[in-house]
This record gives sequence, C-alpha cells and structure tokens, in this order.
Amino acid sequence: MPELKTAEADRLIKCAIEARDQAYAPHSHFYVGASLLLHDGHTISGCNVENASYSLSICAERVAAATALAAGYRSWRAIAIASVGGVPPCGACRQFLTEFGNDVTVLLVDVIDGSRRTRKLSQLLPEAFDPSSLPSHA
Repeated sequence: MPELKTAEADRLIKCAIEARDQAYAPHSHFYVGASLLLHDGHTISGCNVENASYSLSICAERVAAATALAAGYRSWRAIAIASVGGVPPCGACRQFLTEFGNDVTVLLVDVIDGSRRTRKLSQLLPEAFDPSSLPSHA
C-alpha cells in the first residue's frame, strides 16, 4: 500500500476535525471526529454519538466505517482521528476496523495543540482476530 502523502494526511485530518464539530457527546463532553481515506481518494467521516444508556453510544471510527460500508466501500487506506489529547481508538474500534484491513495508517490528532502521531492499525492491535482467524479461512 502506498505511503500517505503529506497533503493527503493534512486533508484527512481537516475532515476529521470538521467531523468532530458534529459530535453528540452531552454526557462525557469528549468529542471525537474520524475520517477515512478511501482508495479512490474520497473521504468519509463520522463523529461519536453518545446515548444516556452508555452501551448504546457509538464511536466516531465506527460511524465513519459503517458509513463507508453502507456506500459500498470495503477497505480504506487511512483513518484520521481528532480529539483532545489525540487518543487512539478504543479496543472495540480497533477490532471493528481490523475486519477490513490491518495495514491501515492511523493518524492521531490532538485538536488542542495540533500534534500528530502516526501508527499502523496492526501496531495498535497486534495478533488481531480477523477473518483469517476463522476456520472457514484456514
């Protein structure tokens, strides 16, 4: 997979920050935006959506991925995640994203100071349980 160009990363981060502005987080006040870079150059974004019944909340990463899937995309090159502190995706999001490729570039952006960290999804979830783990793929 080709490396992410600086202009692509900048555009993806901008989309994630814009998505963060749409987050619905009245309970935690922790707003997160995520944006996927698709293989055709398009981006699809999502924001976290909380619920008073906390287990029904959904993270920005899964909103973006589910939106991409609903549009017919089954893989992507990169994901940018924008939050205070530039936090990495939760375990559930790491597992969800791994279903569609573990070689994805993950850009973690702190919206306060603009700092960035870059990882591969495989670094965030080593030895992942993925489709190849199932007996039908053995």
